[in-house]
Amino acid sequence: MPDSFFATNKPRKRKRSAPQERAPSTSRKPNGTRVQKGKQKAAPPAKRRAADEELSDEAHSDDAGGIDELDLRAPDVDPDAYESGEEDETETPAQKRLRLAKLYLDGVKQDLGLAEGEFDAAEIDKEIIATRLKQDVLEHSGKVHLFVADSYDVAHAPTLRAKGGHRFSLTSAVAATDARWLFTAGKDGAIVKWDLRTGKKLHVFHKVRPAQDKGKGRAEDPQGHTDEIWALALSPDGKHLVSGGRDRRVGVWDVEKDEWVRGFGGHRDAISALAFRKVPPSAATPPQLYSGSFDRTIKLFDLAAMGYVETLFGHQAPVLSLDALRAETAVSTGGRDKTVRFWKVPEESQLVFRGGGRSSWVDDLDLPGEGDEDEVEQRRKRKAGDKLEERFVEGSIECVAMLDENTFVSGGDSGSLSLWATQKKKPVFTQALAHGMDESQVETEDVPTVRKPRWITTVGALPYSDLFASGSWDGEIRLWKLDSKLKSFSLIGSVPAPGVVNSLQFITPPTDFTQNAPWAAPPQTDGASAQPAAARRPKVSSVLMVAGVGKEPRLGRWVQKKGEGIMNGALVVALHPRTSGSKLE
Repeated sequence: MPDSFFATNKPRKRKRSAPQERAPSTSRKPNGTRVQKGKQKAAPPAKRRAADEELSDEAHSDDAGGIDELDLRAPDVDPDAYESGEEDETETPAQKRLRLAKLYLDGVKQDLGLAEGEFDAAEIDKEIIATRLKQDVLEHSGKVHLFVADSYDVAHAPTLRAKGGHRFSLTSAVAATDARWLFTAGKDGAIVKWDLRTGKKLHVFHKVRPAQDKGKGRAEDPQGHTDEIWALALSPDGKHLVSGGRDRRVGVWDVEKDEWVRGFGGHRDAISALAFRKVPPSAATPPQLYSGSFDRTIKLFDLAAMGYVETLFGHQAPVLSLDALRAETAVSTGGRDKTVRFWKVPEESQLVFRGGGRSSWVDDLDLPGEGDEDEVEQRRKRKAGDKLEERFVEGSIECVAMLDENTFVSGGDSGSLSLWATQKKKPVFTQALAHGMDESQVETEDVPTVRKPRWITTVGALPYSDLFASGSWDGEIRLWKLDSKLKSFSLIGSVPAPGVVNSLQFITPPTDFTQNAPWAAPPQTDGASAQPAAARRPKVSSVLMVAGVGKEPRLGRWVQKKGEGIMNGALVVALHPRTSGSKLE
């Protein structure tokens, strides 16, 4: 029974403790004494309380001016690194904004090549600054914002052919973003460096013999590649060239010194695709390299530390193509697994887009002629308005290119070009047989002609724009444009390219490139030459399309182009915007 000493007839009221002071809970022992369950912290010693008060007084003193005015930088950091050299301690916020606006305007004038007094203030305020600010915002939005495909004169585009540097078929060609160098690689295991402004050969990185272990320890790392080179990539700052091929190594080269830096191992099979993250390197964003291999993995390397970062798993077949833009994302194609995978590197996740759709070819009724008698009899029974339809199933997705952070285009062995968006698992739009049918003559009695679609061997896109191109072996590179709603695309023109197109790249050269490169000068028309220079200045920048054209596909020999006129080298096309005096065709 409970002790009568603690019994009471009145209900006990529990007092609510103050928010600052928490009353300790109690319990009873069998002997009737009270014991605290949770000990309340005793008052701090006087010495420590005084120290806390001193710290509080220092943080909230009148001289500090609040948290917004505290200097949170490290004590060893140079304060001039964050501010301009003309920073004044007595400068008001309004004066600072005015000074920064003047600096920004000076930068705009310098980029446009305008001297003092050669511009109208109203024009600067209304057009140049507004356009520049809008462009800066759109460039960091990660969306398609350059609708410029209709502005370029494809029919009269000047070209440069860099050929004669490789004994075997060329596999890849890339150009630096500053339009100084051009690099080509081939199945002979060599890399050739060209001057993009003159087209002259500057240096050759030859194939080396594999190092042999003579029993004295581990074999030395060869200073180069020992087998075919299938892929090339240039860092965004143009300092490093990266190559990969059948020797299972990712090679890093110094562009300025023309020498081997180091080789990355780790892949268990041939390197088939390379891509850099297209962001200016800095301390926060070091150069990031993606490499795809026949071992079905993608590896990420950091070129600032020259080290390996991580491996991405998911593909069930060899990785054939890679592309990346500014964000920490990438897209890749798995060939025979018929998937395009969108990699989110920070989240360590991926989106899987499955292809394998059908493409059809509709042909008019052919007149009966020589050939198989059964086929001729079937054609005779058809009516005059009937059409023949052939269907092809996509068995491999060969190439991919990113248009923006959420939109990309791919090509497959069924000859179809597909437009994808990250919001949908199926293609948004598909262009069947984008490069037509390939008819090959065979020496058989039953089937005199074999009809098959031409594979899409490569695709390339101008980042964040509506312009992209595709290549095959039909003798031309076809240029396409997206519609304004990013729901479809259409053909705008083609550029002759006899051979097998193995790589495509778009770059935006500096404004003075055409002055230093005579071959890239835009064609002059009578109407454009009669206008003043200010009226002829286009609002759209010129771009260069770099294509690697060879005699064979870069990963095989199922197609071989021989004969005169077949190109084995790099083809550089300068796409200039139309002036008001040029004519549309």
